[in-house]
Amino acid sequence: MKNTRSGRRDKNSSQYGWVATVFCIAVVLSAALSLASESLMAGAGMAVALLILALFIGLGILFDIIGVAVTAADEKPFHSMAAHREKGAREALRLLKNASHVSSVCNDVVGDICGIVSGTTAAVIVAQLQRSLDTRTVLLSVGVTALISGLTIGGKALGKTFAIRKSTQVVFLAGRFLHLFHR
Repeated sequence: MKNTRSGRRDKNSSQYGWVATVFCIAVVLSAALSLASESLMAGAGMAVALLILALFIGLGILFDIIGVAVTAADEKPFHSMAAHREKGAREALRLLKNASHVSSVCNDVVGDICGIVSGTTAAVIVAQLQRSLDTRTVLLSVGVTALISGLTIGGKALGKTFAIRKSTQVVFLAGRFLHLFHR
């Protein structure tokens, strides 16, 4: 009976530790990406603002694809690849063994941060458009917000389908990328 309670305590403290870790990652990553965005947007024109917006929408979609692929992929092909010492196979296995954490960071942390930063970028774009068109209509803001939401949601919907169908390839590419940092 005592082992069961101890197991629950370990599981609960592990869960709380993960929540604290995710919180810290989110705060640091959000601050870094917001600072980078604000620095690039300071005094920037419409072209730079649109480029930054596209970057954050694309980043959100990319990380959503990785998060879904990690939850959908099977470990078996990666064991074979690791046995043949293919670059990135061990990293891919590590991603799969930690799929819930990887998915949480990719889909929730990075995805939500990219959504927030793209929202603030949209506000800057709307302000620039209103200034250049000499208008204050709310329809411009609604239109830009709706377009950005559509692009983000549509891109993620396409990305999820791709991630499920090509999960092995996506996880392997992520593993190959991570391998670059484990030399």
